[in-house]
Amino acid sequence: MPRKKPEDFEYLSNDPDFVPDPEIEEFMEEEIARAPRDPELLARRLREHTEASPEDAAGDIDAEWESAVDSGEEVVGGDNPTPDQDIVEEIGHAVGVSFEDNEDLDVLEKIERRDRERFELDPRSKTKDDMI
Repeated sequence: MPRKKPEDFEYLSNDPDFVPDPEIEEFMEEEIARAPRDPELLARRLREHTEASPEDAAGDIDAEWESAVDSGEEVVGGDNPTPDQDIVEEIGHAVGVSFEDNEDLDVLEKIERRDRERFELDPRSKTKDDMI
């Protein structure tokens, strides 16, 4: 299959008759403004917040995954999921449930098994100062 060149694509912004929707344009500008500009920002966020990770937000590094242990608004199952949280495999991984392609979708059994086998609930995982 031959590779396309940039000039082979049709871009709406190159069309002189195209008028962008102001609401969409405003939304896009807000999203761009929120995007991290500092290449060290994600590394710093990961170092400072070891209690959570982007995996809690289904891999969405722009979400407020740091709040997973507090409010969890933008994490999987939160009140305010972000548009990037739409990959089923990453959502399942975030809640500790994953499936193989040829596996039956017995979600309840998978969740019950996950909860039965949680290392944190195993008394051997605790020290004398910890509580279950």
